[in-house]
This record gives sequence, structure tokens and C-alpha cells, in this order.
Amino acid sequence: MNSNGGPEGRRFDVLVVGNGALGLSLALTLTRRGQRVALLGESHRPWAGSTAAGAMLGCFGEVTTSLVASDHGRTKLELGIEATRMWPQWLAELDEETGGGDSIKTADGTTLILNTIGIPEIDDANFAAIRAELVRYAEPFHDVDPADLDWVDSEPLSRPLKAFHIPGEHAVNPVALMERLESAFTTAGGTVITELATAVVHDRDRVTGVTLANGDSISAGQVVLAAGARTQVLLDTLPVGPRIPKLVSGYGVSALVKTVDGTSPSSVIRTPNRSFACGLHVLPRGQGEVYLGATNVISSEPRDIAEMRDLVFLLQCAHRQVRRNLWDSHVAKVQVGNRPVSVDGFPLLGDGGMDGLWIMTGTYRDGLHLSPLLAQEMTARILGEAPRAALAPFTPVRPPLQAWSRERIVEDVVHHTIAIGYEQDWKIPVEWDGWIENDLRPATLSWAEEIDPEFTPPPELLFLSRQIPDLAKILREYYAASREGAGAAAR
Repeated sequence: MNSNGGPEGRRFDVLVVGNGALGLSLALTLTRRGQRVALLGESHRPWAGSTAAGAMLGCFGEVTTSLVASDHGRTKLELGIEATRMWPQWLAELDEETGGGDSIKTADGTTLILNTIGIPEIDDANFAAIRAELVRYAEPFHDVDPADLDWVDSEPLSRPLKAFHIPGEHAVNPVALMERLESAFTTAGGTVITELATAVVHDRDRVTGVTLANGDSISAGQVVLAAGARTQVLLDTLPVGPRIPKLVSGYGVSALVKTVDGTSPSSVIRTPNRSFACGLHVLPRGQGEVYLGATNVISSEPRDIAEMRDLVFLLQCAHRQVRRNLWDSHVAKVQVGNRPVSVDGFPLLGDGGMDGLWIMTGTYRDGLHLSPLLAQEMTARILGEAPRAALAPFTPVRPPLQAWSRERIVEDVVHHTIAIGYEQDWKIPVEWDGWIENDLRPATLSWAEEIDPEFTPPPELLFLSRQIPDLAKILREYYAASREGAGAAAR
């Protein structure tokens, strides 16, 4: 059940619920500070995002025009920049505490390509935005002639037009990272409990522990919910739930592929973010294996099985846009992960609104990259110390964050919807995309108004809520509860 003896009857200082990259990093940091910490989660990590991740250690490659168009987005970017600076020391400390061994870094830098797939309003604009932010923050990068790109051999119709290399944005093997984190945690005296939490135990406004699926209870002075997309199940057992943005899943499929020629790139190769997702990316994993990632589909519930259409789409994109002979390679493993997505699109980090309750999730695609920074910052808050980073905008108990106007969100939905068609190689008369846009725009605006007269969800949630009744219901109920709560506070 656990690595350090039975937990029954023991009371811990801190119980961390969730054993992905965020939960592990926090548990380790707290244990280093002398806290008695229990880490809770099933060993095979069902529904986790970390185990299926490419584990890119960078933030500039994730920049979009939408991200830097709001104060909240820029705050998130600056947290990512600070996290990037922490990774060398973080990995060195893990090596020292666990005896090191093989390096878990898998990629030397990141190469961004702008190829002929996609549309100018997204791909060209995001490529330019990434360059602009690299310049703004004085992050080194250099242009690469597309003809000189290492390992790239795309089909002619998908060839890269421009490229640049960011030497400071690497990648790690997430499975090896989590093994090392867990080893450091238990070596430092932490307790691992390999059970599933089903409810948070509370006495009025005080959280006292959790109930496990096997019927046992674990007590602690502080409880941190860091269970990714599944955190919502636990929040639903608490009265504070309606005051916190709901969590849904960014379900994604990735694949590990043994290349037919035994080669792999030296760096991350990726496109800008597009089509409601994180862009196509290929990463080396050693011994002729590469990681292909990743799809992103908003789901009202976490998933653990890949849909065939997502896998086929991913594999077709990889061999067409990056390297043609991937088509002759062998798929070693299909992976499914669930990114935790709050319905307003921003993280849930900090005081959970009840004594002893902390929340650390909603990080979407950035959780693993942010883990050293957020572990440090959440530790400071839990121990009552002065924090350093600006997490206040992302306090969990909040009204819905509205980072963009409804008009901008609708435009994003229209452009990303069209981009899906081009990325899937649709064949339509040249003028039809304009006609489709003209019909999509009023339909999307009308749907936004049906969801709520005031609040508008992020583009990918607005887009998929038209197709997923459960998601539309979650949004409507959350906005109604937020409005009712604001009215009660005003009275």
C-alpha cells in the first residue's frame, strides 16, 4: 500500500492527493522542509496527464497571440519563464538525492517550424508572436534555413517555410522524471499511499483528510488537491466547490514510435499551437524511439482509452509534416492523458477556501514544466512563509476570469475551426472557406449567448460545448452559480 509502513492511525502534516509531476514535486519539496508528508495516488496513474506528456521544458514555444493579449496570460508566461530557469538546478538536486544515473533529459533545445499546413491567422501569427516574446525577454534563439533542418523530411505539400531554434527549451522523459521524484521523496522520509481518494473529509469549514476507495481514511493538518482533471470529483464532495471554476479534461493522445531507420532528432521539433491544440511535436526518446504528440479534445470527463480518429490524425500529421519514413516505423505504445482545464482557462493555485485545503491544478498544458516553481511557491504558502511568485490572479476561489472579449473568442473559434479542416487536408473550392467563416461567425456568437449572456468560455470549450451536452451543462451551471454567489455577496 505504501513505502514506509501503514498510514492507518498516523496523522500527517500534509497530504498531497495526486501523484503526477505537480503532486510529486510538491510532496518532495515539503518533505525536504521537514514536513511529514503522505503522497496519495494509484501507482499506474490512470487519467494522468504527466505520463503521456512530451515533457517539454519551455514556455516560449507555447506562446500564442491570445496568451499575450491578456494580463493573466502574460502572468502565466512569466511564471513559465521563471520555471525554465529553475530546471537545471532542480534536475541536479534530483541526481544528487537519487544517485543520478542516466540523464533524463531527452532533447537539446527546441526547433520551431512554420510549415504550409494551417492558416495565416493562427500559424503565421503565433510564429511571429513567439519570436516577439523571445526578443522581449532576451531569450537566445537563432534562425535556421528550412533546408538545413536536422531530421526533417516532410512531404512537399507540408514543407517548412521558416524555422528557428531555441537552445534553452529542452525536454525530459516524464516517466523517468517521476520515478526519480518518487525515489527522492521516499528517501527523504515521505510516505507513498497507492490508493484512490474518493472524498475529502471535513468538519464544518475545516478539512481533516480524505476517504479512500478501500474505505480507509487518512488524516492530515493540510490537504492539497493536485489530482489533475480528477480533482473535480473531490471538489464536488466539499461545500466550497461552486465558488471554484469547474475542471474538465483536455484529453490527448500521444504515441511512442520506433523509427524504421533507428534515428531520432537531437532537439524538439514542433509547430506553433494550432487547431485548439498544442501544435504537432516530435521529441527524441533514445535508442531510435521518438515521441509524437499530441491531440487535444475537451471532454467533460477524463478518458483512458484513445479514439481511433485521434490516433490516425496524429500519425498522419507526423509523417506528412515532419518525416516521411515515420509511415514505415513501428508504433511501440499509444498513450492517453488528461490535462486539467478550468472552465475559464487559467490555473487553480492556492488557498481552497476552507481551513487546511489547498488546490494545485488547472495548469492545462503547463503543469510538468511549472512543477519546480509551483512546488516552491505552494510550499511557502502552506508553511505560512512569504511567497515570491505572483499566483494571486489564479487563486482558486474566484469569479470566472474573462481574459478576452466575446468577439475575440468567437473569432478564435472561427479561425481554429477552419484550421482543423486545412490540417486534415480538406479539399474544397477556394471560396468556400470564406462562406463557411461567414456562417460560423453568427452561429458561434449565438451559441455563446445561449451559454451565458455575460461570460464566455475559452475558445476550445465554446467550440466543443456545441457538440457535448454535458460540457454545455457544466458551463451554464457554473456561470449561474457564479452570478448567484456574486449577488449574494453584494447583498
